[in-house]
Amino acid sequence: MIIGLAFHMAEVGLVGLSVIVLATAFCGVTDEHRLGNAFKEALPFTALLVVFFSVVAVIHHNHLFSPVIHWVLELEGTEQAGAFYLANGLLSAISDNVFVATVYITELQNAFEAGTITRETYDLLAVATNTGTNIPSVATPNGQAAFLFLLTSALAPLIRLSYGRMVIMALPYTIVMTITGLIAIIALAS
Repeated sequence: MIIGLAFHMAEVGLVGLSVIVLATAFCGVTDEHRLGNAFKEALPFTALLVVFFSVVAVIHHNHLFSPVIHWVLELEGTEQAGAFYLANGLLSAISDNVFVATVYITELQNAFEAGTITRETYDLLAVATNTGTNIPSVATPNGQAAFLFLLTSALAPLIRLSYGRMVIMALPYTIVMTITGLIAIIALAS
């Protein structure tokens, strides 16, 4: 499975599903009905992910990210890297960071292949995309799958965890980490 992932010989979802099936089988769970109950807990989380997939797919298909990406590509140097970091960070906080990163990297690849940006700029903006989609996305449970899974779990009502409470709890970390990440991206770009 590791080799399949490393050499792109298998899709990530297929490898993940294989790990789940093998781990379950090695733990002795082979009855279909017992196996199905294990997935009930994740159904709300999975439903939300499907909604995010759909929303980001529609956004990407209609090229709604394109104006922001083209505007950022027109900037120069540290402004460009900082704006790219903040733009995809904001979108990651309201959607899912993996999907936003996929869209942004695809657009960067297209700009690089079209000769709009150099390899050095492409590498810098790829780092800005990776950090931007991971650091500021902590602002909301939408941006981080682990937070969203906790929020949709049966544990959330027991510990009185709500969406708003989670946002408030994450806010200090989001502010500090976003500013630190922005400073690092600007330092890297200069």
